[in-house]
Amino acid sequence: MSDQGNPITIVCIEDEPTMIDLVKLILAGPKYEVVGAMGGQEGIRKVEELKPSLVLLDLMMPDMSGWDVYQQMKAIPELEHIPVVVVTAKAGNIDKVLGLHVAKVQAYITKPFSPSELTAVVERVLAGEVD
Repeated sequence: MSDQGNPITIVCIEDEPTMIDLVKLILAGPKYEVVGAMGGQEGIRKVEELKPSLVLLDLMMPDMSGWDVYQQMKAIPELEHIPVVVVTAKAGNIDKVLGLHVAKVQAYITKPFSPSELTAVVERVLAGEVD
């Protein structure tokens, strides 16, 4: 929770509206405000506009890949500090290793995930812990 008691803003960049709705449902409540962004281009715009505390980022989107979104975010000085949790159906170990160690994302969660798994990862990353 932020100092003023305002909810923590999380931007969920995803090309599936049902997945955005699911994330909003799981994280609903006074603690978090989840803002959905359909695809990478809209995601970058929302992150620049809102400067959220956390970004949940899908990797496979039709307009631009999640990695492209991540690289653009990290190239903008006022956005580079924002933690990113990759949320993806790509479950391969190579993807996970690349994501966590090469790109330095804060965490990686594979679809399908449980509500408790998503909540735990979000809380860990916002507390400054990384996988």
